[in-house]
Amino acid sequence: MSLEDKIGQDYVSAMKARDSFLSSVLSFLRAQIKNVKVDRRLEALPDEEVIAVIKKQAKQRQDSISQFKSGGRTDLAEKEEKELVILKSYLPPEMSPEQLKMIIDEIISSSNATSIKDMGRVMKDVLARLAGQADNQTVSARVKERLSQM
Repeated sequence: MSLEDKIGQDYVSAMKARDSFLSSVLSFLRAQIKNVKVDRRLEALPDEEVIAVIKKQAKQRQDSISQFKSGGRTDLAEKEEKELVILKSYLPPEMSPEQLKMIIDEIISSSNATSIKDMGRVMKDVLARLAGQADNQTVSARVKERLSQM
């Protein structure tokens, strides 16, 4: 079963259970997925694309949480945090720092990267290999740290 189908089934289950919060979060997520499908003129999105949509929504929630907390709106921040938990439940589990370091070292050695100037090429290969299993900012920091040591 594709991730998109699972989200659809969970939405139907939430509607039947009259869970308005979960159903509204999943409804918005389904709408975002549908927008991407319409823009790209596709019948269905591959799981990688659905994960990208979910990550984008999760990042928006994280940004909103920090904005609401700095503005003193803890009630809205809590709502966004609950939504973020739901969105993260559809993402693949995060990769451990040790595994991430191994993959980065492997790609740096295979691509013959020698300095920070090769960061773009290394990042492209690392992100393609990880397929959403690590946060892009974390990966960028680790690659930069590793390349600057060379």
